[in-house]
Amino acid sequence: MNQENSTLPPVLSQARLAFIGGGNMASAIIGGLIRQGMPADRLDVVEPFAAQRDKLRATWPIHVHELAGPALQRAHLVIWAVKPQTFADAARAAASHTQTALHLSVAAGIRSDSMAQWLGTERVVRAMPNTPALVGEGMTGLYARPAVSVADREQVNAIMATTGQALWLPRESDLDAVTALSGSGPAYVFYFLEAMRQAGTEMGLDAETATQLAIGTFVGASRLAAAASEPPEVLRERVTSKGGTTYAALCAMNDAGMADAFVKAMHAAHRRAQELGDEFGR
Repeated sequence: MNQENSTLPPVLSQARLAFIGGGNMASAIIGGLIRQGMPADRLDVVEPFAAQRDKLRATWPIHVHELAGPALQRAHLVIWAVKPQTFADAARAAASHTQTALHLSVAAGIRSDSMAQWLGTERVVRAMPNTPALVGEGMTGLYARPAVSVADREQVNAIMATTGQALWLPRESDLDAVTALSGSGPAYVFYFLEAMRQAGTEMGLDAETATQLAIGTFVGASRLAAAASEPPEVLRERVTSKGGTTYAALCAMNDAGMADAFVKAMHAAHRRAQELGDEFGR
């Protein structure tokens, strides 16, 4: 991208970034940065799997490495995009090369005190993104340890803006709730889309038509909710006439205990997020 066409935020204009893990979330961020004008030669990725390394090299002219090494010493910011169960080993392998960097983790469950111990630095930010980040429509919760500066936060904001929206949270424990609500949330939407497709086909529509109607409805309703000043319950009431079709559907859902079951499901996700920190932390 020509410099005059760059939309890269000034806070990232001179930054070098390293990614530990080169999977979907890392690729979403890399793609967003490069589209904004980040020079590819300022990005390093450590990816242990050969097939994924080949895919990364075929997609962008970035630096891709099998193992952590001295190349990481040039990174101002390191983004951790590894699975929770591999974080500790990956962190210990990279720590000697990255202690002067700011660290941003998108790994579920791993707490910042564990990261700070493994990495030998207090400049750690935890993020809980979700998969719509892959199309620039993500929702991310962020928590920063006290040593993270205002300038550090600005860099993190600029990074996560490539994937969608982000919110800073005052307590790290809030990230477990974020995991249950928005981190796992896309799966809940897909679950309802499956059910709507099934109902549509049972009522005579073909699967493609039912899927298109269901997706369009979720997209439109979400945009309406985002644009409206009223809470969701008011929007629901506006499309629910007593004795009408929507009323009949909602009564059936209430009779089935759907709302209670849905809330219970998110509490289960919340508990599992807490367990991940206990299981894979220090």
